[in-house]
Amino acid sequence: MVPPSQSDPNSPDGGGTPASDDQEDLAAAWEAMTAELDSGVGADEMMPAAPASPPPTRVLSQNEIDSLLGFEEEHEGGAFGQSGIQAIINSALVSYERLPMLEVVFDRLVRLMSTSMRNFTSDNVEVSLDSIASVRFGDYLNGVPLPAMLSVIRAEQWDNYILITVDSALIYSVVDVLLGGRRGTAAMRIEGRPYTTIERSLVERMVHVILTDLGAAFEPLSPVTFRFDRLETNPRFATISRPSNAAILARLRIDMEDRGGHFDLCIPYATLEPVRELLLQMFMGEKFGRDSIWETHLATELWNTQVELMAVLDETVLTLKDVFELKVGNRIMFDASPDSLIDLRCGGVPMYIAQMGRQGSRLAAQIEAPVERKSRRRSP
Repeated sequence: MVPPSQSDPNSPDGGGTPASDDQEDLAAAWEAMTAELDSGVGADEMMPAAPASPPPTRVLSQNEIDSLLGFEEEHEGGAFGQSGIQAIINSALVSYERLPMLEVVFDRLVRLMSTSMRNFTSDNVEVSLDSIASVRFGDYLNGVPLPAMLSVIRAEQWDNYILITVDSALIYSVVDVLLGGRRGTAAMRIEGRPYTTIERSLVERMVHVILTDLGAAFEPLSPVTFRFDRLETNPRFATISRPSNAAILARLRIDMEDRGGHFDLCIPYATLEPVRELLLQMFMGEKFGRDSIWETHLATELWNTQVELMAVLDETVLTLKDVFELKVGNRIMFDASPDSLIDLRCGGVPMYIAQMGRQGSRLAAQIEAPVERKSRRRSP
């Protein structure tokens, strides 16, 4: 830039006019600004500071969104390890812990299966209970890892169904063990093909063993017979309850040295409704709620309890009018004689037939025979 020029001598005003003074002031201000620029003061320092911009909004990643919605892929099976909104939705389900005896039944099932599976496979078998959870039946059916075999079982006394799902690892392991596979080698798996008739037959035999033990596990609580209904490989054909209904899902694992797998036992709450009151009781020992020590003590005290027997000589029936007309000095006539039998009653219930007599200075009754139960009735 060129600094403003000095006063023009050719101007009509000449030098020393007010216009020339303004030009001198402008020139002085320009020189001062130029000196500041030369001294190293930046233009940014001379300009007023701009207001600070807000920090940028953080964007959630896809993994964080999946975790928030409860669709994490790390968890196997939607029933175990749900989080986020999915866990909030499923929080309304009834927890299996409200049925204390059910966990006892499953523990008993594990002990029984440890013996029966060893006899079935002639191998060293270990059975363990992985987890118990409450799920929606539709969510579990949609999350069944395929290929798998789903056995539909009917509980006859409860008039309902349960579901047993055997995964592919356990299927191939059982087939390999029963057909004489070598130990120390993993079972060969051929994915992408339907199960053969031999595989279905062997798995059905194993399911029958499981059903026998399951019935024995429930027997001390409530006798029930589990009947094998059908074997399905498509979950759509194994629907035994409404998708929104709650169910109990127990996952058990079977290990045979370096082979094995797991199977799921899915029991809808509607199936357990007939024995719900029994499952609500607390576990008091192996007798499923019975305590032998308490029973012995109670029986001993009952045998030592004193009761009152009442000897009834005879009875007569009067109308209410006759009763109201009774006065002091009236007599009521009975048909009993000195040799007539009398009744010995306890709490108004006839117990024995006796003969009236005397022992010393006391009246006595000699028991002749007990009163039959069908003829026992309370005295009016």
